[in-house]
Amino acid sequence: MATKLTWLSHGCWLIEAGETRIVLDPFLTDNPAAKITVKELQPVSHVLLSHAHFDHINDAAEIANRDGATIVAAFEVGQWFHQHHGVKNVIMMNTGGRTQLPCGDVMATPALHSSSFPDGSYGGNPLGFVLRTGEVRIYFACDTAFFSDMRHFAQGVDVAVLPVGDLYTMGIDESVAATQLIEPKRVLPAHYGTWPPIAQDMNVWSQKIRSQTAAEPIVLAVGEAIEL
Repeated sequence: MATKLTWLSHGCWLIEAGETRIVLDPFLTDNPAAKITVKELQPVSHVLLSHAHFDHINDAAEIANRDGATIVAAFEVGQWFHQHHGVKNVIMMNTGGRTQLPCGDVMATPALHSSSFPDGSYGGNPLGFVLRTGEVRIYFACDTAFFSDMRHFAQGVDVAVLPVGDLYTMGIDESVAATQLIEPKRVLPAHYGTWPPIAQDMNVWSQKIRSQTAAEPIVLAVGEAIEL
């Protein structure tokens, strides 16, 4: 079963594996880097949410209710979408838990970040994810600082998707350290370039990954995809 990753900008990804279509952290509306709108996003089966910040949940309710998709998120995030937006299909997880998906399974991993809804209310623990589709393992670190337990949860994954924007998450140098620790086959950057405070030079990032790790750096343009 082939797995296809498409970067939709910021922390938002489309993951396609067989009949399963997952959108991670949908933020298309009011996103200056996005190239498509919610209406242009083809129907999905699942909406995976890492935490409650607006730039990761902005379009989740609209997509889930439009498509009848299942939201997979931390307990408090899933509960909030069910109670406040009438989302019917919700899987509520917590750190270290695993749930089955039609294409495989997903584990909720720790993330060192914050999590609050746009109204300031508590958004539960922020998460990363290790998604397994067939024989492929993908680590979405999501919004996080570097931490040593990344190795425990994600060592040897086929692909690591790491934030590199700095300021709100780890930056280039710590993403290199994370890559050294995790030892993925390929590494992709995310959560950069959306606004000036998180602008980064991807040539610098790629050169550091190549010279300091054994991973292959892959920089996708917004809307570009890779097949695994």
